[in-house]
Amino acid sequence: MPARAGDDGTTLPISVIHGAGPGPVLALTAGVHGQEYTPVLALQRLLKTVDPKALTGTLILVHVSNMPSYLARTIYCSPADAKNLNRVFPGRADGTLSERIADVITREVIDRAAHVVDVHCGDGNESLRPYSYWITSGPPGVADAGKQMALAFGLDHIVVDRERPLDPKASIYLSNTAITRGKPALTIESGGMARTDEASIAAPHKTPPVRSLPTHGVPPYHTAVGARVLAIGSTPVRDAMERAAQLVPRGENEGRLVSPPRCNSPPPQPCTVWL
Repeated sequence: MPARAGDDGTTLPISVIHGAGPGPVLALTAGVHGQEYTPVLALQRLLKTVDPKALTGTLILVHVSNMPSYLARTIYCSPADAKNLNRVFPGRADGTLSERIADVITREVIDRAAHVVDVHCGDGNESLRPYSYWITSGPPGVADAGKQMALAFGLDHIVVDRERPLDPKASIYLSNTAITRGKPALTIESGGMARTDEASIAAPHKTPPVRSLPTHGVPPYHTAVGARVLAIGSTPVRDAMERAAQLVPRGENEGRLVSPPRCNSPPPQPCTVWL
């Protein structure tokens, strides 16, 4: 996205994996908020492990949806325009940078997909237990397909969200933008506090919809056994994931520095790793 008056523009790193034959298109988005790192890592792993020969259909992976916020390490809002990307959908082609990002994701990703999974975790100031949002607004068939996706995803808590807008021109949220356009969608939360723990990364990386939807199409899906459904509107379920301030043994690797695929924007300098 080129620069305009008031901003420097940005990039949107996307991978498209075509299967061996035609079929449904599943879109997965990550990095909607700047310090939500586990979804970014999960999609990078998925890109390396998916075998196109084993797929029927197409996967679209948006590795970092909000590059300005990601590079600046800001929570919720972009440094470019002080807007929350997940509050400006479906976006505007002539709007601020966050609105232009939303417009591109709507037109180039959501409109091309049959199903959408928006993968999140708690932002840098949130510690969330893993859960899925099942959005019940939209046409009954779309809501039912969304329910099956939530059950298939396999997380043991599902939040039933009955409060999303119905107007496709003011859908506000990424996943709701898909739903208001007749496409089943799911929002996932796994991880938080700007951490990259293995359990949180693995949850969105190893789930049934990602593995089976492009091959098998529409439901039936596998069902999570013992999933707890929480009918609490749009309020998130909050719980500590693990203790902070754990000691790191001498000589142990703290992590790896990786760049999003096909992203030409350099990382911020200098690069500091906080322990």
